[in-house]
Amino acid sequence: MNSKSLSLGLAVAAAALVLAFTLNSYYVFVLAQIALLAIVGVGLNVLLGLTGQVSFGHVGFYAIGAYAVAILTTKAGWSFWPAWAAGTLLAAALGALVALPALRVKGPYLAMITIAFSFIVQHAFVEMDGVTGGQSGIMGVLPPQLVAGWGPEQTITVLAVAAAAVLLAAYARLSNGAWGAAMRAVKDSETAAQSIGLNPLVIKTVAFTLSAAAAGLAGGLFAPLSGFVTPDTFNFMQSILFVLVVVLGGAGTVAGPVIGALIVGALPEVLASLEDYRLLFFGALLLVVLWVAPDGLVGLWRQVVGRMGGRSSHVAGSTAGQDAGRVADELAGEVADQGMDLASGPPATPVTAAAATLAVGLAARPRAMLAAQGLGITFGGVRAVSELSMQVPAGAVTSLIGPNGAGKTTALNMLSGYYLPSAGAVLLGGRSLTGQAAFRVARSGVARTYQTSQLFGSLSVEDNVVLAMGRGRLGGLLALRNPRGGQALARARALLAYCGYRGAPQALAADLAHVDRRLVEIARALATDPDVLLLDEPAAGLSREDKNMLATLLRRIADAGIGVAIVEHDMALVMAISDQLVVLDAGRRLAVGTPAEIQNDPAVKQAYLGESLDGQIDAARAPRAPGAELLGVSDLVAGYGAEPVLHGISLQVREGEMVALLGANGAGKSTLMRTLAGLHTSQSGAMHIDGNTIEGSSAETVVGLGLVLVPEGRQVFPELSVLDNLRLGGFLHQAGIEARVQEMLDRFPRLRERLHQRAGLLSGGEQQMLAVARGLMSRPRVLLLDEPSLGLAPKVIAELFTSLDRLRAENMTILLVDQMAGLALALADRAYVLESGRVVAQGTSAEIAADDALANAYLHA
Repeated sequence: MNSKSLSLGLAVAAAALVLAFTLNSYYVFVLAQIALLAIVGVGLNVLLGLTGQVSFGHVGFYAIGAYAVAILTTKAGWSFWPAWAAGTLLAAALGALVALPALRVKGPYLAMITIAFSFIVQHAFVEMDGVTGGQSGIMGVLPPQLVAGWGPEQTITVLAVAAAAVLLAAYARLSNGAWGAAMRAVKDSETAAQSIGLNPLVIKTVAFTLSAAAAGLAGGLFAPLSGFVTPDTFNFMQSILFVLVVVLGGAGTVAGPVIGALIVGALPEVLASLEDYRLLFFGALLLVVLWVAPDGLVGLWRQVVGRMGGRSSHVAGSTAGQDAGRVADELAGEVADQGMDLASGPPATPVTAAAATLAVGLAARPRAMLAAQGLGITFGGVRAVSELSMQVPAGAVTSLIGPNGAGKTTALNMLSGYYLPSAGAVLLGGRSLTGQAAFRVARSGVARTYQTSQLFGSLSVEDNVVLAMGRGRLGGLLALRNPRGGQALARARALLAYCGYRGAPQALAADLAHVDRRLVEIARALATDPDVLLLDEPAAGLSREDKNMLATLLRRIADAGIGVAIVEHDMALVMAISDQLVVLDAGRRLAVGTPAEIQNDPAVKQAYLGESLDGQIDAARAPRAPGAELLGVSDLVAGYGAEPVLHGISLQVREGEMVALLGANGAGKSTLMRTLAGLHTSQSGAMHIDGNTIEGSSAETVVGLGLVLVPEGRQVFPELSVLDNLRLGGFLHQAGIEARVQEMLDRFPRLRERLHQRAGLLSGGEQQMLAVARGLMSRPRVLLLDEPSLGLAPKVIAELFTSLDRLRAENMTILLVDQMAGLALALADRAYVLESGRVVAQGTSAEIAADDALANAYLHA
């Protein structure tokens, strides 16, 4: 498609050259203006189309190029050619200077900085009247003489069209090359880009510098075209038009800036009689294009052509997928024969390192061990991880497990360079990685995947993998994407097959199914040829069959000699593949050992189940006489994709009782709570509160019926005061709201002291109290509490559970999800235990506490 777009752009350039010698001088002037717009558009397309950064200040670089030519030719005696080059280089240098601080911010903040830059440039030219002529500007700027008999307009038009054609070809080469792929990667996910060794700041700075140079190049031609320059020529509206050129034509496409320049440059002439309505028309045009064709006119054309050729594309895609499947079967056949069943543990005969590395070209070399020594990190006074020491040996699977909030992902982020430890060290093969940026850690040999797959959606599957092979080395600016040609693609496809990917390698990564995204992300990580592979919840959202395949893959990677560290909540997978487990609790290492040792460790059981159950149940009140069923769930099925998370859940909550919902991370507890609250749509089954059906109801309707969720993570409104948070909780019940506020302050006295303070400044415990109070303000019939103790200190947890005990004594109906199973059971009348989205045990609190199903759900799942 890029070659066709380039051909179209060059054809337009050729037609423009012909018109330059057939039209009268006025229309040749208009043609030159269109060519200048195209030059700036091509440069902005690098910034906006490839890296996704928006600049409304490029008129400043345009002005710098113009004034440089004007000053150097009229006052310094330079000829046009060196002055033009100097103006371009000056614009590029200032672009790099502006980019370094500006590109550390994103979105509207970057746009505001670039707008400010354009105003600074414009006013600087006004104030420097000794050099720039002030408001009057500089007159008498002459064009170069190319051919005798050519007018100024024809000369500049030829230069502008030629420059636009060269830049268009360069953009096509850049877009198809390694740097273009890296820019798109940074646009899609800066975090993932760092994980393969790319430095987002450098890549964005290069893009900004190139776009600034193109604007300066065009500005250097504008000065002799108009014959004079004044500050008012380079106003903010010109910057808007530059961005409009890219957006209208199609950001990220080769021909887009050319088409956009034709429209933006020619329309004023077509609408000359409607000059007073020009801005209105342009605004309306932009809105229509963004509505009808958000990817620009080129994108719209591609969609039309794609629909027309959809059937043939489908056939071709199916064929490519079948070919990839055959390659995968050939390369992974040996492993497929010994696929892992999570119930039976690792395969008896693991694949040898030589066999595993041969298929994908991973270097058969000794791999370094990753080690943490006394790692610690603090967030806002809260110590998330403390004195963590652990090792990730080569050729072994090390799993980090622990309750919610234990610090597992935080530890992974420190090991991979995304968080800077406040204490301790990270070593790879004895070499310190402490304090290094994530992209440098990746270049050193530590690869990473994420809880939510972060592929480069605008790149193909195989290009995701090929880009990672260089560990951040991209080659020359216009270098080919695959410097080793077919060898790189062959290795990429071998890696994909090795990881079990059966789809088409040319498919866009954004279009992949969830399981394929997981596999491609692992293949991309392996493409860096790492010493250590870190994976954060890779099994999340996978079916049991896919988890079996993933388990086999992770064992194969370890058997190939790579150290594998995994954070995962699926205990069946963890116990099946791990050589050693590291258990974290409250940010500290609690235990290290083999799966069997960890499963039988009393301290680990206590960490997962909360306070010791001994004594808690004895102190608990006997279950009260059951009331009428208030909340009912029958055969509920819900999930986030093709594979459900909840499989036929049925439960009842009677009036006046507290019911605990227990289970390991990933069991489906929070999904059930969100589905009950109307925040997630169920696939089948029934739910009711006091006889009122709630499936398919909106969240506000559910609250109106009296089913109120206090969500996980508190989720108070941080910029509002405590008082305003409470009042918003009573939004649906305004009568007597101030009396209810006083009731909440009496229930939670610490909130009275913070009544007019911003909620975001409260401690974690105070925010949780506020979240519960806000829920109670809604006059709930049933209160849903999702992980209220998460991330709180033991003393605060005790205070919170005392408050919940008072609610129980007041006959408040509560469905409680909490990681502190012991404390939850001490308060609850009854409990349900979930495992893999199914109810595996139910009964009174005493019965559940004595049932091995509870411990099994946490540590043997």
